[in-house]
Amino acid sequence: MSKPTSIKTSEEVRDRLRVLAAERGTTITELLEELATRELTAAEREQRAVAAAGELGIEYTEQVQQAGRDAWAKIRAHQGDAAA
Repeated sequence: MSKPTSIKTSEEVRDRLRVLAAERGTTITELLEELATRELTAAEREQRAVAAAGELGIEYTEQVQQAGRDAWAKIRAHQGDAAA
């Protein structure tokens, strides 16, 4: 088990984390652990993109990488529209 530490945040964020944790029946610490392990780092996303391209028989070139970035930007834009 790792040593506990503190994270500084605003009261608003702390309160939101408290509500989210309560809704899930967990603690703020467990919620943060889940979020941190669920999100990929840039290096992990790159590794998965290379692996996915390989599985599809596509050479992972700069053009393929840019097409992927463009596609995700469009997806995020549409998700933002839906949230508004």
